Amino acid sequence: MKNIYWIYLALGIIFEVLGTVCMKYAEGFTKLWPSVLVFVFYGASLGLLVLVLEKYEVSIAYAIWASAGTALIAAIGIVFFHEPVSVAKVVSILLIIAGIIGLELF
Repeated sequence: MKNIYWIYLALGIIFEVLGTVCMKYAEGFTKLWPSVLVFVFYGASLGLLVLVLEKYEVSIAYAIWASAGTALIAAIGIVFFHEPVSVAKVVSILLIIAGIIGLELF
């Protein structure tokens, strides 16, 4: 049953990333549907995070949620929005991922 919370966390991260992508397309909340989806996705994401916090420490759950979302958005920015990529950016993303793994292992 505890594994369901990992699924909630993964879905929460995915919805957070989708909400952030919609922010890009909302163009300062001037586009209706991307703007609406920002709130829908972030609402779903935070709702799932609330469920995860029933079983996991807030320091661990939130850190994983926020850092995984950050790493994914950075990668999406590079791949889909053609943001500049540098060695420093790639190393920083890898450090975020290492931090997530470290939180879970230790």
